[in-house]
Amino acid sequence: MLGRIFTVGGYTLLSRLTGFARDIMLAAILGAGPVADAFFVALRLPNHFRAIFAEGAFNAAFVPAYAHVHGERGEKSASLFAGRIFTLLFCSQLVLLALAWLFTPQAMSILAPGFTDDAEQRRLAIELTRITFPYLLLITLVTLYGGMLNVMHRFASAAAASIFLNISMMATLALAVYFPTPGHAAAWGVLISGFLQYFLLAGDLARHGGLPRFAMPRLDDDVRAFFRALGPATIGSMGTQVALFADTIIATFLPAGALSALYYADRLNQLPIGVIGIAIGTVLLPEMSRRLTAGDHAGALAEQRRAFEFTLLFSVPFVTAFLTVPDVIVRAMFARGAFSKTDAAAAAATLAAYAVGLIPFVMIRSAVATFYARKDTATPVKAALTGVAVNVGLKIALVGSLAQVGLAFATAVGAWINLLLVIGFAVRAGYLELDRALTRSLAKFVACGAVLGATLWLAARFAVSHFSALSALRDEAALLLLIVVGTLVYAGSVLLLFGRGWLRSLVRG
Repeated sequence: MLGRIFTVGGYTLLSRLTGFARDIMLAAILGAGPVADAFFVALRLPNHFRAIFAEGAFNAAFVPAYAHVHGERGEKSASLFAGRIFTLLFCSQLVLLALAWLFTPQAMSILAPGFTDDAEQRRLAIELTRITFPYLLLITLVTLYGGMLNVMHRFASAAAASIFLNISMMATLALAVYFPTPGHAAAWGVLISGFLQYFLLAGDLARHGGLPRFAMPRLDDDVRAFFRALGPATIGSMGTQVALFADTIIATFLPAGALSALYYADRLNQLPIGVIGIAIGTVLLPEMSRRLTAGDHAGALAEQRRAFEFTLLFSVPFVTAFLTVPDVIVRAMFARGAFSKTDAAAAAATLAAYAVGLIPFVMIRSAVATFYARKDTATPVKAALTGVAVNVGLKIALVGSLAQVGLAFATAVGAWINLLLVIGFAVRAGYLELDRALTRSLAKFVACGAVLGATLWLAARFAVSHFSALSALRDEAALLLLIVVGTLVYAGSVLLLFGRGWLRSLVRG
């Protein structure tokens, strides 16, 4: 499993790095003004639906079902099952696309009511959304193909696909002068990337498993089981997206730049979520599904425990850095061109608020895998909806005093509620054991994070006093210093507290 985690994590890291290059271009060209806010609304609408119907609910229901059919009855039955799901998915997405194009103005009134007073910004947001929304159809098919490849233990192309989003957007942004606005350039880059990702996944699947074909939908036992799992998973994913919808809606009433601050802070926050949380969860779900289908319950539990330890090992440095030196990170990454130091300060405060919930953000995919692998998508919904209720309530309570920082902090608190409830349900059902060894590991990770945090704070103060004479690249030099010093201190802390034996056992499993 470790090799597959590094495959997914490596490609995801490359995607995130090219994503940062893309965001640097976005920040420099769009800045954090009205055009940028209109584009981010246009990007969020298809992304919300993607998270609900594609990467969220669909993966949770389809991967265990496809793994079960493939393992129990072979490739032919699995191909027929995939064809029926493909047909239903394709037709439903076409209907959704038609409705989105027809009712974009009405959707914009709900998603971004704060734009109502600015007719030009509202018109631009509607126009850009109509360009970006077909991306949802393409990325949904990419998700289906990726799920099939993951069950075959082929993770590379699905993990690498999102790199095309970044490359495509950078290419169109470089040609922004030929578009009506830079927002149009970015929106067309999103749509073009959907085609590129589709052809990458379709080509890989055609070579190794065969593309699913249109098949007459039939509600046999496999399809019914899929929909029984899909329903609760959709509700759970929808609950999470309701909280994100609330961010977008509320932020449109805040001063210009609030949506952009949320976007850039979230982009940094998504680095560990994607490279660590999603990578490990992507590999863990089919692995646990395969072991449970074979009756190896102890092996499934052991794989989940390893996933938790890997997640914490690689997440603690990000949490610590985002909490202690977010200003240095944001300035070094984005403060150039149209993105001012004031914009960077707003994004940095938002990043620190998001970081409060980074541990549950990265762990939740591994935590819910034990339920999804058993085709139980209903139990995680209870936790998710409770977390969402707390999240939205806190957003309303905090936005007046903390603006977009309050929105981010509410998201973090909701994530903790979600994770703690999922773990509690798993322990109660006997799917997870919280023993003394795990408790000791948690305490050691807290100690490593505390040492790292103190080191980063001192190193940042050193950088302020010693790099102030630099006329350029001051923040970039400071960030490089923090990365080098932080890596050495954290690695030393882990070796001292955990020992080489623990690291060897974690790697060898």
